[in-house]
Amino acid sequence: MNAALQDRLRSELDARRAAAGLRRDLVVSGPQGPTVGMDGETLVNLAANDYLGLAAAPEVLESARRALRGMGLGVSAGRVLCGSREIHGELEAGIAELVGAEDAVLYTSCFDANLGVFDALLGQEDVVFSDALNHASLIDGMRLASARRHVFAHADLDDLERLLAGSADARNRVIVTDGVFSMDGEIAALPRLRELARRYDAALMVDDSHATGVLGPTGAGTAERFGLHGGVDVLTGTLGKALGAAGGFVAGDRAVVETLRQVSRPYVFTNAMAPPLAAAALTAIRLVRERPELRERLAANTAWLRAALRDLGYKVLPGDHPIIPVMLPGGTAARDVASAVRRDGVLAFALSHPVVPVGEERIRVQVSAAHTIDQLELAAAAFGRARAVLAGS
Repeated sequence: MNAALQDRLRSELDARRAAAGLRRDLVVSGPQGPTVGMDGETLVNLAANDYLGLAAAPEVLESARRALRGMGLGVSAGRVLCGSREIHGELEAGIAELVGAEDAVLYTSCFDANLGVFDALLGQEDVVFSDALNHASLIDGMRLASARRHVFAHADLDDLERLLAGSADARNRVIVTDGVFSMDGEIAALPRLRELARRYDAALMVDDSHATGVLGPTGAGTAERFGLHGGVDVLTGTLGKALGAAGGFVAGDRAVVETLRQVSRPYVFTNAMAPPLAAAALTAIRLVRERPELRERLAANTAWLRAALRDLGYKVLPGDHPIIPVMLPGGTAARDVASAVRRDGVLAFALSHPVVPVGEERIRVQVSAAHTIDQLELAAAAFGRARAVLAGS
């Protein structure tokens, strides 16, 4: 390898190690679920996005097994070659029906979907308006496109309107937001965003990755929560969080979806989703619609743990999403508490810069419908004992 490049990378890694330490991938064992294995121990899992407990649901796993036996593992080809199977079209139809769109198109991840949507739909004459806290995949997708980009202060709709009013020369305008912001569990104000979109003849695009399956009476997501089912122009989402499988999608009008099929580079130049994953996701969508009790249990578990953490004296950002941010700003407090609860049988991760701003360090606790009250009580007790770490710091 080139010596100059090696030297630079080593120097930068040393600096990163000294400043905040280097991340190491955590190796766990067993299926994704309310508990997970690590180093021979079983930990209560508060670190996954398995909101409905579907990642290891028997029906989901059995549908994947049947697809594996009938269609094999991978397809070794893109959708535009010989990679498409009937299950892909069935899943796209199921997604479109769930979220109230005319059509949907699959990607191998929502990150790929967000990378591929902007360049395919927009050009130099167009402008996108992005919330400052949007997900990295949205930011990277906008950077790849030739459209102009304006960033408005997080959830500041006055700032957004000022930018919209100054963009009269644009051919098309697109307002872009997360449906649920992944670091805070905060839900975007979609009714006001849609009203601004209509007033300024703009399209509204929402990444609903942390809302699909979770929010709304039927699990259709953020728009349904606000009574706006089908009211988003371009909707992206994942099959790998509440739906327990893997993959991503874009849903919208047929003209949007067909354009993506024709020119979106991550769609055209990537192998099709493995059929067992597509079958698993389609079964998960059916369960989302048939079992509202999963969302009811998730809401109850979330409310219980939020209240328990507040009662222990932790600062918890307000909300009712199963992402529960426990704020521990400054120094190593978040990492110290996360380490303490892990030693006590609970897996939860500390988040620090650059994932969150300096001074907003936190532990992101994530609840599942599959958690039992005994597991939640064990977690709360571990956080209670971890208060001693803060007292000594």
